[in-house]
Amino acid sequence: MDKRLTFNEDASNYEKWRPTYCEELFEDILQYSGLSKGKNALEVGIGTGQATTPFLNAGYNVTAVELGHKLAEFSKEKFKQYKNFKLYNTSFEEFQCDDNSIDLLYSATAFHWIPDSIGYPKVLRLLKDNGTLALFWNKPAPAEESYSSHLEIQKVYEKYWPSADKALENSSERYKRISETIKTYGFRDVEVKLYHGTRKFTSEEYICLLNTYSDHITMTEPSKQLFENEIKYIIKKNGDLFNIHDTIELYLARK
Repeated sequence: MDKRLTFNEDASNYEKWRPTYCEELFEDILQYSGLSKGKNALEVGIGTGQATTPFLNAGYNVTAVELGHKLAEFSKEKFKQYKNFKLYNTSFEEFQCDDNSIDLLYSATAFHWIPDSIGYPKVLRLLKDNGTLALFWNKPAPAEESYSSHLEIQKVYEKYWPSADKALENSSERYKRISETIKTYGFRDVEVKLYHGTRKFTSEEYICLLNTYSDHITMTEPSKQLFENEIKYIIKKNGDLFNIHDTIELYLARK
């Protein structure tokens, strides 16, 4: 199965447990773009619409693209009351619209699924002159108070998913890499902004969250059940609470 389609398996679970995005992020995008009502926005990978409402309420004409048919149907129903919303059940690579017709193109924790050599040139082609690109991702990490549980959970991961030795990219390197990539494809005025928050999960809730990630969704039985049971045991014995610290990265640029 194409890993992009794994999120399509349980739209309601994805909607409930995937993180939303803070109000300040949307305010920064709107301020940077300087757009007024009636402008055209394109959302790449809407999922269940965690990042859609602020742009609809701002009066933009939002066109969304979503590969998963269940996710697409979920979002069509969710936003059916908005006259300024339409959705296409297709990939961004296959999606077609006029060049130089989009004022704002944004993508929430989805653009990494598109090869850079395809995604960025197409964005540049679709955007109007001075149009805005806004890409954002949530990068979760264990909160300090849950770090001991995290270390135990990592041992469970190593048991079921032995990891290959590879260097991990630190945050600063990631910010620089993505910013430089955006510039390389011809965008300008690149800005990076960060936002922080914390989420709290019981053992059962944390397993629900894990089942919104492609690698976990595709894990086969009986290993999947054993893996989940061991993680639940660790969290339960440590007060049945696991805290996650979120860092949301926003990359802004102009054509």
